[in-house]
Amino acid sequence: MSLRIGQGLDAHPLVPGRRCVLGGVEIPSDCGPEGHSDGDAVLHALADALLGTAAAGDLGSVFGTTAPEWKDAPSSRLVAEALERAGRPAVVNVDVTLVAERPRVGPYRDAMREKIAGLLGIPVDRVSVKASSGNGMTGFGRGEGVFASAVVLVEVP
Repeated sequence: MSLRIGQGLDAHPLVPGRRCVLGGVEIPSDCGPEGHSDGDAVLHALADALLGTAAAGDLGSVFGTTAPEWKDAPSSRLVAEALERAGRPAVVNVDVTLVAERPRVGPYRDAMREKIAGLLGIPVDRVSVKASSGNGMTGFGRGEGVFASAVVLVEVP
């Protein structure tokens, strides 16, 4: 067995009137991440990191931004497809960081951890979800969008 690390990044602007789904959890908000799928930057970063563990491409090259099969798709489908393309590795742990002034995700952090653990088939204590407000710096810190970073450690034969 050997270990591999994947890193993924994703960002989306926030737009009024759109559902706000982050980490697979719907968060009450007057705006949500714009995107071809559901715009879930957290799960997009996770899918990108999973692809990275197998050098299987990146989010844009695998899923594109115009492919009709991904239009309005729940990002859990992207994670499932990324797991398949990575060869269904044994996920050791996941560490996700979200940078956004809004929405506030603290009350939803545990639900996100549970959702991600369920998608990956691992115990929730192997999933970390952290958030930073961005302190007014950049568009993410001013509430104009969301940025997510994910790191995944997997074990492969």
